[in-house]
Parts: sequence; C-alpha cells; structure tokens
Amino acid sequence: MNLVISRGTWRKIWNFVLFQIGWFACILGAAHHQIGLALAISLICIGIYLWLYQNARSEHELLLKVFIYGLIADTILVQLGWIRFESDFPFAAISPVWMWALWLVFATTLKESMAWLQGKNGLAAVLGAIAGPLCYEAGVRLGAASWPSPEDRVFALIYLAVVWAIAMPVFLYFAKEK
Repeated sequence: MNLVISRGTWRKIWNFVLFQIGWFACILGAAHHQIGLALAISLICIGIYLWLYQNARSEHELLLKVFIYGLIADTILVQLGWIRFESDFPFAAISPVWMWALWLVFATTLKESMAWLQGKNGLAAVLGAIAGPLCYEAGVRLGAASWPSPEDRVFALIYLAVVWAIAMPVFLYFAKEK
C-alpha cells in the first residue's frame, strides 16, 4: 500500500485549506466589522495561489470573470432587497468589498481543489445549486448578513440556487486548460 501523497494532491489540499481560511476570514470579518483583516487574509490566500500557479495571466483573467459574475449576482440580490450585508462598504447599493474578496478566493479553487468537476457540468450545476445557497445561509447564521424577512429568504435562496447552478459549469469552462 502506497501512502505517499503526490505533489498535485498536496496542492489541491492546500488550495482547499486556503479557500476555507479565506471564506471564514471574509464571513467572520464582516460579522465582526474587521473588513481590513478579512481583506488582508483573503489577499494573502489569493497571492499564494497566483504565486504557485504558472500561467498568471490566465489566472488573472479567470479571477476577473468570476469577480464580475459575483459582483453582478450579489448586487442584484442587494437591489432586490433579499439580503442585507452586515458590512456594506463601499456602498450599500452594491455587493460589499468583502464579498468581492470571497468571490476571488472561490475562483482560486476552480483549477485546483474543484478541478475534479471539470467536464461534469450536470453534477457541477447540481452541487452549485445546493452548496451556493448553503454558503449564504451559513454566512447569515454567522452574522455576516441577514434576510430581511422569511419571504425574502425563500426568494433569495431560490435565486442563489439558479445563480450557482449556472455559475459552476460556466466557471469550470472558464477554468478549462486551453
């Protein structure tokens, strides 16, 4: 029995760990009004990813695409009044900066710890439709946001399921090695 873990597997493990660190930094930073610390930790996680990845230009493009999608999706959520983010810097009318960082940290997983989903669009869509809304619900329960009403919560979670069901296959397409 071979118990040696390959370098590629270690990269995926560390990528997942860095994503978790970035996710909790953003959520808890927002909940406790420590946005600067949350952004610093997220930028370190993103920086490590870019430092380790060989084709930084394609990585910057991937991160930018995911960031734009996330900014639009979350701003629509805010504009519909279905969520209130605890720390809404820079403007209350759009998604907050800590969510921007969270989308970027998430984007770092697409070629590493989530690469196993490449080519499995149906599974990616189903997992996105389930995990995406669950992450927002977790963020709410940890104090980073709130649902204005029970009805808003239902509409928001349905909206997020659709947003993430679309996002995952699209993001994996963007992440595909060319």
